[in-house]
Amino acid sequence: MYQKPMRLRRCQLAVPGSDEYKMAKAVASSADHVFLDLEDSVAPSAKKAARPKIINALKTLDWGDTVRCVRINDLESPYAYGDIIDIVKEAGEFIDVIMIPKVKHARDILWVETLLRQLEQDLGLKKQIGLEALIEEVEAMINVEEIASATPRLEAIIFGMGDYSASQGVITKSIGGQADYPGDVWHYARNKMIIAARAAGIDAVDGPYADFKDDVTFTEECKRALTLGCVGKWAIHPAQIETALMTFSPDPDELALARKLSLAYQEAESEGIGAIQVDGILVDAASVRIYRNTITRAEQMGL
Repeated sequence: MYQKPMRLRRCQLAVPGSDEYKMAKAVASSADHVFLDLEDSVAPSAKKAARPKIINALKTLDWGDTVRCVRINDLESPYAYGDIIDIVKEAGEFIDVIMIPKVKHARDILWVETLLRQLEQDLGLKKQIGLEALIEEVEAMINVEEIASATPRLEAIIFGMGDYSASQGVITKSIGGQADYPGDVWHYARNKMIIAARAAGIDAVDGPYADFKDDVTFTEECKRALTLGCVGKWAIHPAQIETALMTFSPDPDELALARKLSLAYQEAESEGIGAIQVDGILVDAASVRIYRNTITRAEQMGL
């Protein structure tokens, strides 16, 4: 049985797997998670040549505590199987997770898991490689509950609103941005995906916002995702890293209050009291569950 590690995903930084300089810069950044991309950011003519560059980056760069991830190509492409085999054979012990794009059904996840399991057994790898899946097709959104619970090896699902826009026909000015629409155009899709992730006990991550010079809107999108239950957001440029890290880290004052109220409730509960007031705030079992989310996130960060 796969034992899910506790990984930080406040900021997942995308970097082309064909660019050795950018990969080195990304790994040296403060992002929690860096994914070396073989899909959208790499031209078809460069995909196979990018694999040894990624293998070298995984094996030689100083990753520290950063999550080491590779995004393979679409499973309907002629590249995906080779991506998995080549990279796992040469650098399997250096990979934490593989990100699967354009997942549509649970069987897509299971196909990758089967191939991974065979490789791990054949190569004698001592650790199992985790999986992340991109929800970026309308078929995926319809099947998101079965996708999220497909296998214990799946650690996170990510809302890829760029391809999702094309799949549903949503009209936006830029990837991940808002449209001429009352309210948040992504509310339903984000919410549905996050609910599926929470029910399956895995992380939900929000996807990209393409205008990396617009920090105001990027911050707003981070806050929307956080409010609904995402643990982090993509960065498509290093300029977005600090905003994502800050937004998805607990506010120190809110954390202190959560710990204070949680501790007070524990003490009251030990005395047989089911609800209390602390500084004018009603604290009961339901509110402590909310506070616990904040405390757990902080503990994952060592706060």
